[in-house]
Amino acid sequence: MSVVAEAADVPHPGGQRAGRTDAQQDTQKFAEAAIADSKREGLLLAVRARWVALAVIAVSLPIINPNWDVIYYIMMLGLFALIGWAQLKIGKVGRSQPELFLIFCDLALITLLTVVPNPLSAESWPIGMQFRFDTFIYFFVFLATATLAYSWRTVVAMGFWTSAVWAIGVGWAYLQPETHAELSERVRAAIGSDVRMFDIINPTAIDIRARFQEIMVFLIVAMTLALAVRRSNALLISHAGIERERANLARYFSPNVVEQLSGNDEPLKQVRTQNVAVLFADIVDFTAYTDGRSPMEVIGTLRLFHERMEREVFRHGGTLDKYLGDGLMATFGTPSASDSDAGNALRCAQAMIASIGEFNLERENRGEPPIRISVGLHYGQVVLGDIGLNRLEFAVIGTTVNAASRLESLTRELGCAMIASDDLVRQARAEAASLDSDFALLAAQPPRTIRGLEQPVGIWTCADINA
Repeated sequence: MSVVAEAADVPHPGGQRAGRTDAQQDTQKFAEAAIADSKREGLLLAVRARWVALAVIAVSLPIINPNWDVIYYIMMLGLFALIGWAQLKIGKVGRSQPELFLIFCDLALITLLTVVPNPLSAESWPIGMQFRFDTFIYFFVFLATATLAYSWRTVVAMGFWTSAVWAIGVGWAYLQPETHAELSERVRAAIGSDVRMFDIINPTAIDIRARFQEIMVFLIVAMTLALAVRRSNALLISHAGIERERANLARYFSPNVVEQLSGNDEPLKQVRTQNVAVLFADIVDFTAYTDGRSPMEVIGTLRLFHERMEREVFRHGGTLDKYLGDGLMATFGTPSASDSDAGNALRCAQAMIASIGEFNLERENRGEPPIRISVGLHYGQVVLGDIGLNRLEFAVIGTTVNAASRLESLTRELGCAMIASDDLVRQARAEAASLDSDFALLAAQPPRTIRGLEQPVGIWTCADINA
């Protein structure tokens, strides 16, 4: 019926095995949200289409039947419009018995109009004449509008409901006592022995075979439209999955990288090695800062800090690898290397320090203490690729990552805001996009032994430019 999970062909959580992965659950939630939005938009569009169709029919009826008794049918069109309004008001995402009842009311009302003679008509028509006006075709209008708002199962149900209601109406008409026998006899006398011709033009005939043909054609159309709705929902699910993937990518990569990844097939699954600039940033003495402060204040500070750091990472073409409590790790040159990765990392680090200076001015105006940032940078070869079995994560691993982390920790010992390895600075100087101003605040220091590296590492320090 008009159920989100049914419309999307997304299995209900209760029917899933216990071993479903988090990724599958996230995909279903995202798909259900997309189908929910589609249902709301589709229902509004369906009701508007109904009103337009009813308006067109109301205008055309007096042209087709220029008699006063057409007012009866125009009044009935008003009831159809009212049912549409009610569907719009009570329609919701999920199982809705009132909504299904209104759909059934549509079908029952149009059957009544088709089978039962017009009470305002001055003509005494045989009941069989009701079927000569081809009013069955209006069932297709309601079936078509249903495809805009309901699941394929509801469209199938409408096909069978219509067939059942129509069969009941035809059966009722067939069982009514004959009222115009003399008219049929006159027609028979005029036709003679041609039985087939008599069946066609007999004004009192119900013509069961023609009614059966109407039901069969309607069911075929309903099944075809249901397949179209199911296919449309499948495409919507696929599009929702793509949008979810883009949203997830946007959490980690800069917008230009997201565009690149979205156009490639599984670019992150290729395990490889390449040169990458790695940046670690951290709040100095954050543990002491949290002492005596409320959790909301601590989390609020972290959110503002991460927001500023993330902005600088993306602004400089970097990838946000992960948050590390009060710090973060970012990479430059992932998933694809560029000709300015080292320089971008260096400029990003300096922009981070400047941003924290602006942040501290805001905090000073609010009477809050300043915070200090420490940054470590290194450039070298890393291993890239997905890790994990059910929940995959794009990982950057290797000694380059460890070295960058330890350089960040070394800032406390040297009393500076940033330490960049000589490998990174040398690579940045070789890049065409780098300017002399990028290195103006750097000061060369004696090589230091870094745990995990065989040879001492040349380092460059930068004092806090806001101090």
